Amino acid sequence: MLSTTDLHVHALPYDYYGDADCPSKGLARTATLIARARTEAANCLLFDNGDLLQGNPMGDRAARLTQRARSIPNPMIVAMNTLGYDAATLGNHDFNYGLDVLLAALRDAQYPIVSANVAHALPGDAPLWPAYVLLDRQMTDESGLHHTLRIGVIGFCPPQIVQWDQQLLSGRIVTRDIIDTAREMVPQIRAAGADVIIALSHSGIGPLQPSPGMENASTALAAVPGIDAVVAGHSHLVFPSAQFEGMEGVDVAAGTLAGKPAVMAGFWGSHLGVIDLTLTRAAQSWNVTEGRSEARPIWTRSPDRQIIPLVGSAA
Repeated sequence: MLSTTDLHVHALPYDYYGDADCPSKGLARTATLIARARTEAANCLLFDNGDLLQGNPMGDRAARLTQRARSIPNPMIVAMNTLGYDAATLGNHDFNYGLDVLLAALRDAQYPIVSANVAHALPGDAPLWPAYVLLDRQMTDESGLHHTLRIGVIGFCPPQIVQWDQQLLSGRIVTRDIIDTAREMVPQIRAAGADVIIALSHSGIGPLQPSPGMENASTALAAVPGIDAVVAGHSHLVFPSAQFEGMEGVDVAAGTLAGKPAVMAGFWGSHLGVIDLTLTRAAQSWNVTEGRSEARPIWTRSPDRQIIPLVGSAA
């Protein structure tokens, strides 16, 4: 499982405000890590965890062009299509230009968008996007045999979007608590035949014990029965990392939240999130028996604090 998060329209290793090259950011460099990771394992999936469409002048321009001529595709969606993402969820900043611009941008996505806790503000709270998707993928085991696995992918974003973008979203959408939604939906995904369930959580790593409407819910989300792995984001941090040492429910050495493999891949393309799951067959089901996670960086710092790129941009 490969993942990006909080790209914020940083397609290239470039400072769009300073008009200068910047090797510490850019999906073009992360794409090199994606290509490399795909050579390491026979079975790979690629996900984005939201905050894709807003964050720099290119995002502002793309939004204006979308409003004027909806036939013009958003450059980040084009990039994601090119890289072959399997699924994605939305972040809070994806709503910053309003719902119409967001819907127009996503129309060109060649991969499913999932968002379980956002709905139309209509009777019955009609969903804007599917709460989850079931991906049927053929996997190759260690003996070279092929198996079809059904992978459930569910997405969440902070419920606070209706306050943060109230003037744009009021009366148009409603949001639900992340944990309540997961507890309701995850059994449905399993009943629909999912062998593995992955949560794309545009939410930070917070307390293990849930509270109503919590913004940083990824640790509590990982504790929901039935979820096998969590992709976290939103807070622009990296997990596993020592920054989270000592938090309840967090095991930095094992790379787990509430005992489930988890990853958070920084921001602006600074890292590629990697979760490696080992599955074993038991009777009529598959069980996750082992998992490890890491956040692979595209850059590091020299002893004199200079930025050193670790990879070049993908061709």
